[in-house]
Amino acid sequence: MQPISDPAPGPVGPAVPPSLRARTFVCMGTVVSLTVPAGPGACSADVDRLEAATAVVEDQFEALDARFSLFKPNSEASRVSRGELSLMEASPLMRDLYADAVRWRRRTDGAFTPERPDGLLDLSGLVKGYAIGEAGRSLVALGLTDWCLNAGGDVLVSGSPAPSSGERKPWLAGIVDPADRRTLLGAYPLGPGAPREVVSPQLALATSGSAERGDHIWTVGVRGPGAQGPAGARRPEFAQVSVAASDIVTADVLATAIVAGGRSTLDAVASRWDVDVLAVAHDGALVATPGFRAPSAA
Repeated sequence: MQPISDPAPGPVGPAVPPSLRARTFVCMGTVVSLTVPAGPGACSADVDRLEAATAVVEDQFEALDARFSLFKPNSEASRVSRGELSLMEASPLMRDLYADAVRWRRRTDGAFTPERPDGLLDLSGLVKGYAIGEAGRSLVALGLTDWCLNAGGDVLVSGSPAPSSGERKPWLAGIVDPADRRTLLGAYPLGPGAPREVVSPQLALATSGSAERGDHIWTVGVRGPGAQGPAGARRPEFAQVSVAASDIVTADVLATAIVAGGRSTLDAVASRWDVDVLAVAHDGALVATPGFRAPSAA
């Protein structure tokens, strides 16, 4: 998922328009970008402010990655996975995120889970969304009102890319075609005039599936010889799922849950949460809730 007006990584998307300024860094195995409007009469002070905000966001991401990455042997998560540290002895943040993950498992009937099929605790499905949400709160605390934060296709926005124009426009998040990442399936508006603006001043769009990080999500309750995918899990029903919500953790968790649980989980999510969903099957067929079928999201 790429904001069309944002310099997110990959072959999709034009260069940043002159009306926008952006900074990027690499963390959690992906590129994170912060984009803000340049504004009329932009000066070096605006650039310094963007640099400072990006530094704050990068510090937050790095701290969470250092604690939760299973690719870092000295991280707290790795110590827990090796049995050197129990959850009862772990940090309050580790315990809190685990408790959140367990609550999401219950709410999604097991489609989202903090454990891998081999029983290893893995909170990566929650940590990136949490990091984006925390970064968004920091940007607000820094006095920024108009920005787009993109971490590997998970997007959180506030305000507008053109706040000083007569008609404030929404950010447009382009949704990548999982079969060809050079093309977009469409764009979803986030911001002024967007379907969810009345719900929250910050709006989110998250994607899960093979387009962003390859096949890394385990299908619910399916194992056996000849099965495909990691750890013997069969291929998920959907190649990619995009979820728009009023907060990034909800969007990210539910997108992952739908990939894991398939159509039945999609139907349950659509009935229980006020979200918009676009799911892409492996043959290219699309399943969409009304928000993604609206002209503004086409």
